[in-house]
Amino acid sequence: MRGGPILVVPAFEKRRGGGHLVRSLVLVRSLRLLGREAYLHIPGLENGALPGDVLGLADTGKEPLPILDAETLNAKSWAFIVLDRFRTSREELIRWSQTAPVIGIDEGGPCRGGFDFLMDLLPGPPGVSLPNILSPRLLPLPKNRRTSFHAPRNGGPGAGRKILVSFGAEDPARLTVPVSLALALPGNTRGDTTLSEMEVPQDIFAVTAILGMLNHGKDTNATGSREKLMAAGVRVMEGVEELREHIAEYALVITHFGLTAFESLYAKVPVLLVSPGAYHEKLAKNAGFISAGIGNQGACRIPRLIYQKPSGRAAGYTLNEAFFASLGDRCEKIAERYGLAGNEASPQSLGVFLETLSLMVSPSCPVCGEEQRVNHPVLARFPTRTYRRCSRCGMVYMLRSSPPPIAYERDYFFDFYKKQYGKTYLEDFPNLIQTGNSRLQCIKALLSQSETTEDAGTSGRRLLDIGCAYGPFLVAAEKAGFSPTGIEAAEDAVRYVQEELVIPCFRGLFPDTPLPADPGGEGFDFDVVSLWYVIEHFEDPQRVLREIGKRLKPGGVLAFSTPSFSGISGRVAPVRFLDKSPPDHWTIWEPRRVNSILKLCGFTVKKIVVTGHHPERFPLVGKSLAGKRGPIYQFFWWISRVFRLGDTFEIYAVKS
Repeated sequence: MRGGPILVVPAFEKRRGGGHLVRSLVLVRSLRLLGREAYLHIPGLENGALPGDVLGLADTGKEPLPILDAETLNAKSWAFIVLDRFRTSREELIRWSQTAPVIGIDEGGPCRGGFDFLMDLLPGPPGVSLPNILSPRLLPLPKNRRTSFHAPRNGGPGAGRKILVSFGAEDPARLTVPVSLALALPGNTRGDTTLSEMEVPQDIFAVTAILGMLNHGKDTNATGSREKLMAAGVRVMEGVEELREHIAEYALVITHFGLTAFESLYAKVPVLLVSPGAYHEKLAKNAGFISAGIGNQGACRIPRLIYQKPSGRAAGYTLNEAFFASLGDRCEKIAERYGLAGNEASPQSLGVFLETLSLMVSPSCPVCGEEQRVNHPVLARFPTRTYRRCSRCGMVYMLRSSPPPIAYERDYFFDFYKKQYGKTYLEDFPNLIQTGNSRLQCIKALLSQSETTEDAGTSGRRLLDIGCAYGPFLVAAEKAGFSPTGIEAAEDAVRYVQEELVIPCFRGLFPDTPLPADPGGEGFDFDVVSLWYVIEHFEDPQRVLREIGKRLKPGGVLAFSTPSFSGISGRVAPVRFLDKSPPDHWTIWEPRRVNSILKLCGFTVKKIVVTGHHPERFPLVGKSLAGKRGPIYQFFWWISRVFRLGDTFEIYAVKS
């Protein structure tokens, strides 16, 4: 649904940090500035209103943010719901997914695989399922940047160097004070601020600390912390509203794994981490950051990393230049890895990206109608596609974040077809007619076996070919005595069938295009309906199959072909198979599941023919067989046939 309202739901619980809330506030604000209707919902928030100082985090200006309470959520039809919840519970995900398509941002919970579309703006820990998109460039990044990570630090030696300490809006591990004091007073081993002149560091950083704002009313030592920091010469700031604009002015940023770390990378400011817990430490290591460690022990280690201890009474603390060089090199590599190192203009914002999405998500399985798509495991994710497998019928189906970039016109049968098969559709016409002849043998055999058919012949029998293209199967059917009719979306192909082949053909999409009624006035129009490599192009194959059933006579034949996910390519490399699957293939079929699927729509499968055998695609031996047709090739071709490992297959069924 494109253009509908968007709901954003952030984490606001204790010890979830303030980054999720800040990002959600900024996102809603940016969406509304783009003209998109967007709302914020914070579970458990009383009166549906945030404190004014918290709203200031998002620079909301005079316009109040539209925050919805639980009672008003059902009044709108949402285009999609964005969950920035950190660890979404199963019950919560099921509830939201029953309302609209669900996008997860930096989701770290056990239900990560259940989201329709998954975005990691920050890289997750090792071993988690891959997202559709990993892009720190969609974070709200600074406008101002340094020239490089190795740029002179605010004027070089002796100048007023500045370091920023920021552990987010919440600072759940209360690291701001110990880290700031460790930086400002590296010689302090007594934990107080009364130092002799010898212990006062020389030629080191001027420290600025940002105190977290979201302490849920339980930080009773905020005033004492501020006084202690100021006594040590630390500049104290409250709130982060100006951080993004001025972060490039600092020579070093110390923070934990999160938004500020990647903002610093984009600004080309070296960043050193201290982790509030083991999870953040794992994230930091996986992304490649240098971390001083966890908690207060990590805070105490910072001076040993960035300062060189004086060797005598006359010498003061100096900077560890070797460490800063290695820190700059490491940060530069991380920035390059995540696309933050370039000098191009400010990247696309998260709001602009989401505003352009047009999620195409079926509320249930498109074949059997099973509604709990959260229970349908995700097989693979790609930037514009998610593939799920229905937990009931087993169908693999695709969800998209935008319409397929394919138009069914002339280019589809010439340029696109030639890239895939080495020749245009019309150049391949004789081979397609020959293939049609063998398919018609199966169809005629089924018609002759039909108990409701008095005449076993084919003369005058009506055949509908859905997605007939330029009509090779229509030609074969006409020569076999059928009375064929085609339906096709491409105007050029329809004209060719009508004018060159002189066979009835209608332009449009089945089942929305009206077709001629049965001459006898009965509701069953056709003896045969065929779809050759067409069924996978329908978003709602269940509706298509049921409509076909309405147009078939009792005992009539349904015949179609489609790619096979259980062929050698799908078995050996299923993710690669799905990655290469055309962007307009909404369903991925398998021979062993066809019987139960078609039975749901009123058909009985009579025959399955596995095709598309490619010994050269077998692992280990495949490369050596490419281009050859010798005994070894024939052996693996035989293996492929016996074990039904072809990459395509044909289905022949009758109306029950």
